[in-house]
Amino acid sequence: SNSSAESLDRLYPAVGSTKPPRKRTTSQCKSEPPLLRTSKRTIYTAGRPPWYNEHGTQSKEAFVIGLGGGSASGKTTVATMIIEALDVPWVVLLSMDSFYKVLTKQQQEQAANNDFNFDHPDAFDFDLIIATLKKLKQGKSVKIPIYDFTTHSRKKEWKTLYGANVIIFEGIMAFADKELLKLLDLKIFVDTDSDIRLVRRLRRDISERGRDIEGVIKQYNKFVKPAFDQYIQPTMRLADIVVPRGTGNTVAIDLIVQHVHSQLEEVRAARAALASAHQCHPLPQTLSVLKSTPQVRGMHTIIRNKETSRDEFIFYSKRLMRLLIEHALSLLPFQSCTVQTPQGHDYEGRTYSGKQITGVSILRAGETMEPALRAVCKDVRIGTILIQTNCNTGEPELHYLRLPKDISEDHVILMDCTVSTGAAAMMAVRVLLDHDVPEDKIFLLSLLMAEMGVHSVAYAFPRVKIITTAVDKKVNDLFRIIPGIGNFGDRYFGTDAPPDWSDDEDALST
Repeated sequence: SNSSAESLDRLYPAVGSTKPPRKRTTSQCKSEPPLLRTSKRTIYTAGRPPWYNEHGTQSKEAFVIGLGGGSASGKTTVATMIIEALDVPWVVLLSMDSFYKVLTKQQQEQAANNDFNFDHPDAFDFDLIIATLKKLKQGKSVKIPIYDFTTHSRKKEWKTLYGANVIIFEGIMAFADKELLKLLDLKIFVDTDSDIRLVRRLRRDISERGRDIEGVIKQYNKFVKPAFDQYIQPTMRLADIVVPRGTGNTVAIDLIVQHVHSQLEEVRAARAALASAHQCHPLPQTLSVLKSTPQVRGMHTIIRNKETSRDEFIFYSKRLMRLLIEHALSLLPFQSCTVQTPQGHDYEGRTYSGKQITGVSILRAGETMEPALRAVCKDVRIGTILIQTNCNTGEPELHYLRLPKDISEDHVILMDCTVSTGAAAMMAVRVLLDHDVPEDKIFLLSLLMAEMGVHSVAYAFPRVKIITTAVDKKVNDLFRIIPGIGNFGDRYFGTDAPPDWSDDEDALST
């Protein structure tokens, strides 16, 4: 049929006409709801620390693994084994099952009678799959449809995923599109005996999807087996690695993990280069430092002093926050405005020319700046981002996100009390950009910043305005600002600092 011919044409790129192998690259990511829990750790599935090069562009793309194979061949289990063996925190597992097309009423009736072919390439929304993978590969956030196999329809809610340093895309038609193949850095075909696949499918469809044995067998003989022979098995020749026996082949999985680790080594080099880039250059023009008046310097003297009591630390920190926010607001866009005074005379004044101001605090220290913002901005909206630095990798991890609706039209005051390397701040900025906030409408506010953090943020996001009350010269080997202020969150909230805290993220103990 024409449909089959088109599907086959879409399936097979000409052998030997492929492009020269391009350099494999990687990005980074992390968490939302946990993907899986092991006896040792939890591996998450959304968020990412964005590392950028000295030119302000993303230094690495995500490494995408494609997992193909027949229905019930064990693709998801193999993916889980790879994720656990990789032992990296930022991994996204994306299932092709989420991208079935929305069925018409007639097609839903056919599906209810096991007469709709879900194992044909035309059943999948390849355009949405390709667009989604492209965005994830670039480190951007995406919305994933949730498919209900009981009703054969998409649910109303969609889930949000962020880019990752490793993305695993699995599905029966994972290699069934030329454009999709271009996005896959490593293609793995899981080859499992047909009898085993049938038994697994019977068990799954009856116990998990509420179907009867006659319907499952009917669907298998009419659609699943012919589709495997015509569309799926031929794609084995496109795979870089074939894993016979599926989940029982631990040797193949170990080799895959070693290969991916070799790609991820480039990320560490990129991070080291970012930390040293531009450190001898002048501070960027996007930086605005509050004028160091005797009053400001006096408050710094108090809050930097290790002997200062908690009550005094809180009091003078709040005063400094208020001055910082007042200074930041003066940098917002204003336009001329004429008003009439009670005496009947015109006054040529200024008025804020934006739509709205939204404050976003990086938890936990950033939330201490919210009262000062509320005190000077009437009806300001507040969002929160929880980013924690992994004490083993030194990289930021996104754990929680709550942003107001339509934030893309606002000027955003992004608040964190201290910034050392800038890793957490950059991740927070990336999250705002993912929610379509224009870069030049983001104001990063911090009581104290290190030069390293200023340079890192400025060269990654050259249009973000950086505003602080002081910039310290050095960051030590533990990424603590020198001379610094100590762990702001612990001093403010009266908690004990963990042994390896970072000024960038004092939320390790929360």
